[in-house]
Parts: sequence; C-alpha cells; structure tokens
Amino acid sequence: MWIERAALAAELPAAASLATRELAELLASLGFPVDAVEARPGTEVLDVDITANRGDAMSHRGMARDLAARLKAPMAPLAPPPTPEGAPKVPVHLPDPGCPIYATALLTLGAGETPEAVQAFLAALGASPKKLPAVDASNELLHRYGHPTHAFDADRIHGAVTVRRAVVGEKLVTLDGVTRTLAAEDLVIADERGPIALAGVMGGDATKVTEATRRVLLESAWFEPRTVRASAHRHGLHSDASQRFGRGADPAMASVARDLLVQRLQAWAGAALEGAWTAGALPAPAPTVTLTMALLARVAGEVLPLADAAAALGALGCRVTSDPEALVVQPPTWRHDLGIPEDLAEEVLRLRGYAAIPSVLPPLEGPPQPLAPEYLQRQALARRLAHLGFHQTVTYGFVSPEMDASFAGPLGTDAHDDPEKRTLANPLGVEYSRLRQSLVPSLVETARQNRKQGQREVRLFEIAPTYRGLPAGPEDTWTVALLWAGEHWDGDPESKPALVKAKHLHGVLKDVCLPGTDRKVRVLDEDAMVVTELPLSYFRRPDARIIPTYMPHSRFPAVERDLSLTIPTNLPWQRMHGVVRETLKDSALVDLTCADLYQGKGLEPGSKSWLLRLTFQAMDRTLVSLEVEAWMASALAAAQALGAKLRA
Repeated sequence: MWIERAALAAELPAAASLATRELAELLASLGFPVDAVEARPGTEVLDVDITANRGDAMSHRGMARDLAARLKAPMAPLAPPPTPEGAPKVPVHLPDPGCPIYATALLTLGAGETPEAVQAFLAALGASPKKLPAVDASNELLHRYGHPTHAFDADRIHGAVTVRRAVVGEKLVTLDGVTRTLAAEDLVIADERGPIALAGVMGGDATKVTEATRRVLLESAWFEPRTVRASAHRHGLHSDASQRFGRGADPAMASVARDLLVQRLQAWAGAALEGAWTAGALPAPAPTVTLTMALLARVAGEVLPLADAAAALGALGCRVTSDPEALVVQPPTWRHDLGIPEDLAEEVLRLRGYAAIPSVLPPLEGPPQPLAPEYLQRQALARRLAHLGFHQTVTYGFVSPEMDASFAGPLGTDAHDDPEKRTLANPLGVEYSRLRQSLVPSLVETARQNRKQGQREVRLFEIAPTYRGLPAGPEDTWTVALLWAGEHWDGDPESKPALVKAKHLHGVLKDVCLPGTDRKVRVLDEDAMVVTELPLSYFRRPDARIIPTYMPHSRFPAVERDLSLTIPTNLPWQRMHGVVRETLKDSALVDLTCADLYQGKGLEPGSKSWLLRLTFQAMDRTLVSLEVEAWMASALAAAQALGAKLRA
C-alpha cells in the first residue's frame, strides 16, 4: 500500500520531523516493511507491506496509529462536525445480518470541483482523480481513513434501499462495465427494481455519479468480512473497498465517514443537505481478552511488568483493566485481529521492539521422547508400499468444490458431513477453497498427468488426513489411498503387458491390511485405473521398530554390456536369469534384463533370440575394460551351458 508523507504527517504531526530512512526503519520495526520509496510530483510516497490480518492499517490514519503508539506522540484529532439526523428521506431496510449498520445522507450538489490538493493526493497514490467531488471525496476518505464509502445518483434510485442476499440469476452491471450474474450468497444493495451495487465490493453502473448528477445518496456502512471476501473471490473482483471490508473495517467509522463525506461535499461542491439518517446499529463489541502475567512471560521469554503491557495496549487503543496478576483488555473496534491472549502478548512485544526480545537457546531436558505409534505405522506402511513398487505423493490438502464432490471419503458417503464446514473463509482461490474429504481425486489427477507424459504404468499412494465437516468444525482422519494404472508387466520377455485390474490391487491390500477388514477397490475403466481408499486403522502396525540397513549409492559410473544370444524356444527366462546371476555373484553386476526378444526369419527352427543387457557398477572405483570383459565371458559361458549360442 502507498503511504504519502504529507498525508501521514497530517494524521501524526511527529512524523513530519522524521527522515524518510528513519521512517522506513521505524515502520519495519513495527512489522510493516517498506518495499520502495518513490518521488512523485510535489511529494514522496512509501510502498508499505501490510499483512492480511491488519486491515486496520490499510490507511494513513491506521498507519499513524501504530507509529503514534511507538513514538508516544499525539495524533491529530478526528472530529468532523456531526451531521444532524432526522427522518429517512429514502427508506433503508437491513434484513440480512451481513450489514448491521448503514449510515447515509441525501444531498443536492451545487457548483464546485475537487480541490487541486486532493487530486494531487490521489494521483500520488496511483488513484486517478475523476474530477467529480462525490467520487473523489469517497476515494480520498478511503485512502486517508480506511473506511470505504459510496455515492449513488439519487435520482436513479427507485423506492426503498434494501441490503439483502441476491436472488439466483439476478444480474448487475458493475462500475467496470461487466455484467455479472449473481449467486444466492452475494450480498447486494438493491432498490425496488433490483441490485444497484455488490455490497462492499463495487457499485453498479446504472446508479453511478456522473457530471449530470444533481442529487447523491451516500452510503457508509459496515459489511461482514467473510461475505465480502467470498463475493470478491466468486466474481474475481478485488477492489480497494473489498480489500478493506474483506480484512475487517471499523464499524464505528460508518457514521464518522458519512459525516466526513458530507463535510467535503458541502465544502467542495456547495452541497445542500436534504437529510441524514442511520439504519441499524453497531454490531456487538468483541469480547474482552484476559492477558495473564504468566502467559506474557512465556511468550516474551522474560518477566515483563504488567504496567508496561497495559501502557502499550492502551496506546494502541485498547481499554485495559488491571489487577495484580492479569490484564482484562477490550480491543478497539478497528482491531479484529486481537482475539486471544497470545495476540495481546505479541502486540506488547511488537510495540516494545523486536530487538528487545532476548536471544536464548531453548532448554533441552532429558532423553528424546519415543516416536508416536501412529507415526511409526505410517512410516512402516510407506516403506512397504515403496518396496511393492508404489511411489508416494504429497498433494494439496485443499481442493475445488467440483473435485471434492467427485469422490466420497474413505468410508463412503457420510450423512453427517457438511461440505460448508470444510470450506475456507479466505482461500487462495476457488480451486483451493475446501478441505478434501478424499485423497483419490488428487491421485487420479497426478496419474493422468503421468500417463499423458508417456508413462505406461503408474503406481501411486498417499498417506494424509482427510476431513469431514461436523457442526463443531472439520474433523480429520488419517487415510491411505492407492492407485494403480496402465499396463502391468512382470519383466518376463515371454509375457505381454496386461491392463491393470482390481485383482492386482486386492493382492497388495492382502499384504498390508489387517485380516477381516473391508477392502473396496474401485475400477475406473475409462482410464485403466484401479483405486482404493481406506482409513489408516485398517492397515497392519509394525511389530517392532526396525532400523533399515543403509545402502549407499555408488559415485562411480556404471558400465552396460549386451549379449545377443540364440536360445532354445523352451528355455524360460527365469532359468537364464538365475544361472547368469549365480555365475556373476562375485562380480559388480547390479542389473540383468532382457532388452529385446526376437522370433522370426533368420533363426533356426525351435530357437529364439534374446538381447541380454548386463549393468556393472563398483562402489569404490571405476571399472576397467579387462574385468568387465572377463565377467561378460563368464556370462556367455553360463548361457552356453544352457544351450545358448552367440548370435552373429
């Protein structure tokens, strides 16, 4: 977010005496690193990083509050002249709890334009001034004080204004000119004809303020953050307003911002106030939080006086009641992130300065604790499945609603599962918006990608939690999913690859599952895949912890040699493989395969041709030609003893 030096000094006069470097370092010490400093016409701006939980800091006044607390300096007063309220000129109805308060006013605009200083302020922040006082005043207030407001063309509004949920299929043309089809979860501002704005996100094109506007209806409300975030994500519409409301605006600013907007329109455009009124009331204050001396000492790593903590929290706007062992704290209306005692302890340390936190090694007492049985079971199972030729995957625990609905959980469809209880309040995107109930969709997608890349056989498994949504929230269960896809081949050159079938996976489950467990295998015929998903409790536990023997990898190059042989048709591969392996047991042989099988013209009746590929590799040295040639001669002699002949 861009911060303009002069506007910051207007909220905190002490900031005017700070050099730019000093100000940047001070902001960084408060947890707001400065990414860049740029000179703009007539001023200087700082690009400040603000974390998602600090919506209150997304304004010049919000940033000034933290600086004032650190500097112990007074802020400029914020006391707009109160706008006298009366009977509503336009009825406002609030049937939805997503909007508990809606402060508004009706004004007739006179002659005037946006002051040059305000236009320069908006331009310095990258917001193009519209030269329409009602629009520019709303944008200026957003950047200066952090509370979004909006102005409607009052003569384009028909009847009462209602803040309600959209009707499925309703449409709204937003200010960006895009026609949007609304969902039932969207909160909208509507008149008697339909939606005129997407609440907390963007206004509608039909009621926008233009040069022809003569009367404006102001909106200064507070919208529930989750509702705004969901609508912004749903429509891919991330505005300055949705960023503030979505991170938690200050509900107490609703009437204050309305009064500030009225004041500016009267001063800039000679506006005449027809009436002002407020619908609804402020939401209930956040509950108090108790910070004990013991918890503060544990988080800080040292004992801190409660009086110092009370002073720090008070400087941040909290109301603090002290007793000898604890502080009872009422967070200010703009700090939605202060909900547990640890939050308060972190604020005390942040304001005190990160450099003041002592650097000590954590205490180490006693021998290490034994590993949990469940962990050992997961590790043993993963090793066993790897030995059986399966590759372990680690996929995202978040999926899209469509992917989530494509497969049931490990125990099938659960009547007690509520998908909404597994839906994230603030996801990175729709594709990562829900805790998964099954591992199978992710495995299937991974297998399909491997098959597209030409992999003939894919064996995958994953051991991870799956979730079901309960009234109290999501509940996790450790789950195992296995997938086998493509063509299965046992390595015998005489046999042909065959499509994987359910019996193959049943054989694996028989090896790793407890006796008597229900082992369901699902066949996806269209992809030549078989999958299964079972709770971890269905699988065998290790009888004892076994430390595997370490098998180092050679750092020296491998050598490959081929033998092209003509052999009797009735000689099986297993016989040839075993005899050659036994003959070369004292050599550096690491692999023996049949690279090619030929049966056809040019061979004597009753014979076939194999191309044997032998791979040699030593652990301690680079092999030389003489020893490899000697081993190859021994391999040829062993094959000839079985009736093979060297093919010309």
